[in-house]
Amino acid sequence: MDTGRDGDVLSHVLATYRSERAVTARFSLSAPWALHSTGVDGPLIRLCTGAPYWIAVAGAEPVQVAPHDIAMLPQGGAHTVSSAPGLAPAPFRTLIEAHSVGRHGDHPIVFAHGGGGATTELFSLHLWIPAQGLGSIIASLPPLIVLRQAQIPTTASLAQAMETLVNQTVAQRPGWQLSAARMADLLLVHILCEHLHAAPHESSPADPASRVGRLRGLDDESIARAMSLMHERPGHPWSVATLAQASYLSRTIFSERFRALVGVTPMHYLGSYRMTLAAEKLRNRQLNLHQVAESVGYASEKAFSRAFQRWTGLTPSAYARRHGAG
Repeated sequence: MDTGRDGDVLSHVLATYRSERAVTARFSLSAPWALHSTGVDGPLIRLCTGAPYWIAVAGAEPVQVAPHDIAMLPQGGAHTVSSAPGLAPAPFRTLIEAHSVGRHGDHPIVFAHGGGGATTELFSLHLWIPAQGLGSIIASLPPLIVLRQAQIPTTASLAQAMETLVNQTVAQRPGWQLSAARMADLLLVHILCEHLHAAPHESSPADPASRVGRLRGLDDESIARAMSLMHERPGHPWSVATLAQASYLSRTIFSERFRALVGVTPMHYLGSYRMTLAAEKLRNRQLNLHQVAESVGYASEKAFSRAFQRWTGLTPSAYARRHGAG
């Protein structure tokens, strides 16, 4: 496999999913304790120091997370964290609301909770990534990824970086919000890179057999080539036939392999990426509507607007007003 091309594809894919901001939190939790989250919008990264803890996502057995292991819920799904399995959880939301200052995300969240036993210091990063969209790389990941310090050497340095970041944001020095967002993006990239190259059982305890999704497509040289071309030239009039030819596969084999590995058809994947890219351009207001449409392969503003509204539920102009920077 051409690992250089793999890296290029992953960079192209992740470049579109820059977080708008990152909500940081530090919780001092003394055993026994258990907290349930109904889920958040966007990836959630957790690590701990002190005593280990357990994390359980819906439909899966609880997984123990050791100090300096990194756990990520890519879709921010509902989950329970606890000092031991089987404890009745309190709602996270109640404690967060009691200790939040101002608008959610404007300030780090810090609180202590529990029964006074062994203490777990739990550090959290919640990434606000707009316009992930159907079929994005985030949506294709398993509900829980755990990087084990004992199995993946770089985990220790990533954990230290995250712990330092959260502690610095608690002090709220000037520039902390931008620093948190950029460091969170860097952590996300590293976690996904490690997940890509780890054996399934090493990083996806909640779904060890699941390798379907964008990352699995990067494991195949021919499919990675097609994905790279779509990301490098999203405005090109690609078809299944031209992508198959560029991948040195027959049209039938290419279509079947792409869907089996990536989870969607090549044209669905291309359409999703084009809309995600268009959403970023609309948010940044760098181009007018015609230029945005043209940059993602639409000669007609009308056709682009229809496709964009199907994808987001909003017209391009309404989306730009709601999500635009500045």
